[in-house]
Amino acid sequence: MMRNYKCLSTAIPSQGNFSLVPIRMEDRFKIMDWRNEQIYHLRQAKPLTITEQDIYFGTVVSALFDQEKPNQLLFSFLEEGKCIGYGGLVHINWNDLHAEISFIMNTAFEKTRFHELWSTYLKLLQSIAFDQLHFRKIYTYAFDIRPYLYSTLLDSGFIEEARLKEHCLIDGIYQDVLIHSLFNKQSKLFFLRPVTENDIDLFFKWANDPEVRQNSINTDPIPYDTHVQWFNNQLQNKESHLFVLSNGEEPAGQIRIQLNDGIWEIGYSISKDYRGKKLGYTIVQLLLNRFPEYRFKAIVKKNNIASIKVFEKLLFKLQTSSEDDTIYTFLK
Repeated sequence: MMRNYKCLSTAIPSQGNFSLVPIRMEDRFKIMDWRNEQIYHLRQAKPLTITEQDIYFGTVVSALFDQEKPNQLLFSFLEEGKCIGYGGLVHINWNDLHAEISFIMNTAFEKTRFHELWSTYLKLLQSIAFDQLHFRKIYTYAFDIRPYLYSTLLDSGFIEEARLKEHCLIDGIYQDVLIHSLFNKQSKLFFLRPVTENDIDLFFKWANDPEVRQNSINTDPIPYDTHVQWFNNQLQNKESHLFVLSNGEEPAGQIRIQLNDGIWEIGYSISKDYRGKKLGYTIVQLLLNRFPEYRFKAIVKKNNIASIKVFEKLLFKLQTSSEDDTIYTFLK
């Protein structure tokens, strides 16, 4: 009899001949073989043995079914009822509602059906993560040695959220780690995501918004070539961080910080469609939460009352004002 997880409905997601079912004991040795054959891209120190696999399934995996909020949910990936892969949601964060994606297919299909099987698996897993569990996002953590994976993820709607430079030692060479994320389109929670190269035109549009220019220290319109040079420099600058405030997958604003004399200077703006919703407070608070150890300052025009209220509410202290009292500097 097939077991089911307490946190899931009994519905089995399917697409054509494919389906995802709670992981089956009968598939454990196939899974062991695939993991051992593909150990090069896994966080697995040594080949698994039959004894180790039996113990793992009999203790760790078996216990998952009786937990209200297990730290992982594992599934057998079936084609016409036959197991051709396995994976699931691992490192589950039930508080923040996100989880890492795990997936391994039959090694024989790696070269011939990679895109097809990964794409199908992601759609089925997405229905569990978003429709049943109402997670905010799912993501992959992968060594930068699998080029076919990244194109498949992008085709499936994922974005490259982060690249950890020379993060893991593999066969004597330090390799990058790539993190790709997919956000729940139904989620209305605001969060900060790092800027990518694809945001260049979005930032140009925001930077030349009339209200943004009016509230900036420099009110002149910004030429596109100047913006491109600035944007690319910011992406390469380790003393600068840029983020997009996102509402699900929809961009709602931007915030950037630049290190000057040991203090990070804040600049932000809210998209025209989201103004009047008190998101200035939200975007700065999210930044403070992300970098609790940083010291910050903000330079604000006196007539920018909304921003002044934001920094005052977040307990920034008025440090100085300009000689003509038109520009304030706040510190935290």
